[in-house]
Amino acid sequence: MTAGRTVSTIGDSIVIKGELIANEDLVLEGRVEGKITSNRNVLTVGEHGRVEATIVGNTVVVAGKVRGDITAAEKIDFRDTGSVEGDIAAPVVVMAPGVRFLGGIDMPQPQGAERTAARGRDRR
Repeated sequence: MTAGRTVSTIGDSIVIKGELIANEDLVLEGRVEGKITSNRNVLTVGEHGRVEATIVGNTVVVAGKVRGDITAAEKIDFRDTGSVEGDIAAPVVVMAPGVRFLGGIDMPQPQGAERTAARGRDRR
């Protein structure tokens, strides 16, 4: 989360079923079932968060439990209390020791990286 940006929190007593779309940084401490989209911001599944959903975001931080696939444009960051059952895809994946992960990982090159790599091969 970045200073000066709006951050909303879904508290641990809240249950959401359906589609959740966030246009600001969001911390989930409650339970969400369905689909979560946060394309330009940081989505954090807090330590008390329980998610059974497909997550599509820019940066996703997992400190709670997620059951479902996660796709991030920039990064997925797993904290030591995090748990994921599902496939993940992001150019950068960070996993702290202690993370429980069951699924597949796809780490595509960030946009523009293919051109940079090709230029490097051309110079040889």
